Amino acid sequence: MTDKSYSRTFKLAQSPEAVFAAITNPRGWWGEGISGETAKLGGEFIYRHMPFHDTTQKITVLEPNTRVVWSIVKSAIHFVGNKDEWLGTEMIFDISQAKGKTELKVTHRGLDRKLECFDACSGGWDLYLGSLKDFIETGKGQPDPVSKAA
Repeated sequence: MTDKSYSRTFKLAQSPEAVFAAITNPRGWWGEGISGETAKLGGEFIYRHMPFHDTTQKITVLEPNTRVVWSIVKSAIHFVGNKDEWLGTEMIFDISQAKGKTELKVTHRGLDRKLECFDACSGGWDLYLGSLKDFIETGKGQPDPVSKAA
């Protein structure tokens, strides 16, 4: 992690193809109620975890089995003073191979330690990236259930 970004790295036995497929299916590990396109370049999807979080992600990079980037184009983090703290940040998923393993590095570029939401948001990413790892390894993640608007 840097002062300007949150980052985690995993080494996995699964193929880069399996890792890529899991990342591009965030309903299986982040939120069951995600709406929109999650696996197409230029696609946008909405994640809501009400009453706390409501963001829109646009897929700006989609390189099969190598890299996925989501740019946050709308942000409403409801538990902090500045609701759009995530606006303009990026979720970056880099997939590579090293020593017979697949390495997944996930970075939330712009999730700055100075942001009011940093502690809660980085803790949330720890939880959801653990869910992503489980989804990759077992086919079952722990996504948020469908969230109702507050």
